[in-house]
This record gives sequence, structure tokens and C-alpha cells, in this order.
Amino acid sequence: MSRIGKQPIAIPAGVKIAVNGGNVKVEGPKGKLELTAHPNMKVESDGKTLKVTRPDDNRQNRALHGLTRALINNMVVGVTTGYSKKLKIEGVGFQVAAKGKGVELTVGYANRIVHNPPEGITVAVPDPTTIIVTGADKQKVGQFAAEIRASRKPEPYKGKGVRYENEVVRRKEGKSFAAGK
Repeated sequence: MSRIGKQPIAIPAGVKIAVNGGNVKVEGPKGKLELTAHPNMKVESDGKTLKVTRPDDNRQNRALHGLTRALINNMVVGVTTGYSKKLKIEGVGFQVAAKGKGVELTVGYANRIVHNPPEGITVAVPDPTTIIVTGADKQKVGQFAAEIRASRKPEPYKGKGVRYENEVVRRKEGKSFAAGK
């Protein structure tokens, strides 16, 4: 039995869950999310908890069991507390500015890079070197943060670029002159 899959998902107060066959709809204070589970997975609700079951111990079903439970749990957490990613910009002259609903990055290229968030994602710029991406959908928050980071990944020599808040960039030593030739 899957250690993750067999755990029931507690439904907190203020969250409505509708299970219709393989479709799971979760609605809470932070938004609405929807998931279509694999046809082999069976999702049952008793009002206070949700349980995911599998038909047999087939390898694919074992893998889908924990995955389905984790995705539904992420939806419940997303509509109650939400998810956020914090990015930092390092480098001389590198900065970010809010532009409409999106962000405009100045990261050493000739042109500024504009990123507009998908629906359900909000972006905050508390200072010129910090970006906070928040939303109810964990996958969308992570994907949008990754797109912002990909516009200028941190480089290993000076450490300039866009990085996650607690990301550690391994630094390399630059070229050294050969003395004694």
C-alpha cells in the first residue's frame, strides 16, 4: 500500500469539495480548482475526509495512487492557504518593476523582459530586487516562477541573475594568469 495514497485528506472548514466520478472540484476562500483523476483511481468523500483507492497492486496503479492523493491535497492546501514563491534579483543595474498585472525585468539585455502571469496568479514587487508570485494552484505558481527565473539564470562566476530566495549558487573561480612561463 502506498504510504501517501492511503492517508485520508482532511477537509477544513470553509472548503467545499464535489466529487463526480473522476472529477474533483475544490472551492475555498482563495479560489476554485479542478482535477480529473485517472479512471483507475476512485475518489470517495464522506463530508469530513477524502479517500483515494486503487483497484489492484499493478505498478501504474501504485504510482497513480500516491500522485492522485498528493494532487488533491495540494488543491485543498491551495484554496485554504495558497502557495507563494519568492525570487531575488542580483547584479548591478538588475531590477524589476510592476507593469500592469505582470512584471518587467531589466536584467542586462538590450530590451526589458515582460512576464504576464496566467489567470489565478498574482505578482507583487515589494522592492526593485524582489518578486513574490502567489496563487492557489501549486503547479501554476511554480511554473510562472520558473519562467521568470529562466529569463536570466544565475551565472556561476559573479552570481548575477534571477534566483529563488533560498537558492544557493555554486561559485566558480575565474581565470588565473600563469606566472613563470
